[in-house]
Amino acid sequence: MADIEIHVTGRAGRITFTRPKALNAMSYDMCRAIDAAMRNWRDDDAVDLVVIDAEGDRAFCAGGDIAELYETGRAGNYDYGRGFWRDEYRLNAFIAEYPKPVVSFMQGFTMGGGVGIGCHASHRVVDDSSRIAMPECGIGLVPDVGGSFLLARAPGWMGAYLGLTATRMGPGDAILAGFADHYIPRETWRDLIEMLEASGDVGHVASHARTPPEAPLASMRGWIDWHFGASSLGALLASLRAEDSDRARQTLAALERNSPLSMACTIEMIHRLRAPEATMRDALKLEYRYVWRAMEHGDFLEGIRAAIIDKDRNPKWQFADMNVPAEAVEKMLAPLGPDGLTFEEEEG
Repeated sequence: MADIEIHVTGRAGRITFTRPKALNAMSYDMCRAIDAAMRNWRDDDAVDLVVIDAEGDRAFCAGGDIAELYETGRAGNYDYGRGFWRDEYRLNAFIAEYPKPVVSFMQGFTMGGGVGIGCHASHRVVDDSSRIAMPECGIGLVPDVGGSFLLARAPGWMGAYLGLTATRMGPGDAILAGFADHYIPRETWRDLIEMLEASGDVGHVASHARTPPEAPLASMRGWIDWHFGASSLGALLASLRAEDSDRARQTLAALERNSPLSMACTIEMIHRLRAPEATMRDALKLEYRYVWRAMEHGDFLEGIRAAIIDKDRNPKWQFADMNVPAEAVEKMLAPLGPDGLTFEEEEG
């Protein structure tokens, strides 16, 4: 496949995104190819670990390729998007639960679908160029691909802040927030990958790691927890509006660009997923409830129109006054019954 290279080198299964001009955005076919390869390697004794990387300097994977989702959704075909998200989420769970080490090398932008591939690996490598973010609320979705689970497990209420503001995490913040594990300078990546291929020994990753750069979010912990522990979007906005500071005003401005419905549902999801018994699969099932409805009942098509198609940056959101009723949140996150996400491996 032209957009992705999949092969075995030495003791390593190798997956490389090869569409750098498109910021290595992941298509449905790429998703299925990754899934098929990793299922084959799981039971292959000749493969000790999996290495996932990408060509180019600008991005590991900046998200899913959403043009087809938009076109099919606009035509009233919601099944294509639902099928894509279902299979993508199953792959996210498969990577998170993979029985062999998975090493991801995430330079540049890692967002959306890229988080689902790279940030559920067992060994997640970043460098100085890394910028990891979950900007889904800006296009009428919620942080998905299992990202809601990572956000819920971030220190304090940092996850709510990251999921609502789409703040881009450099290497220090990504490690602090639990989206990455190791800071390794980019110039050593090629040699490290060759060692992993030759030896199949994932211990080489930790031995190459260096002290990560400063994490700017660390100094904001108290401020973030004060505001973003709010139980609802309305409470969060009231808290920020009550503070007379540039930081509060800048944060409000960032939130006001997003879909109110998406933000209200994101807050509810993170609160639910902070429960100690919550799992990655729970997060994916909850995310799927939202995206299953996102085209027909949410703001997704309008968000894509404004950001990607017409590029007018002027979306006409539902609940534009930011007053999102609790019933609207419950409707988007209600169980799907027989349409709910499952993880059984399909035959054939």
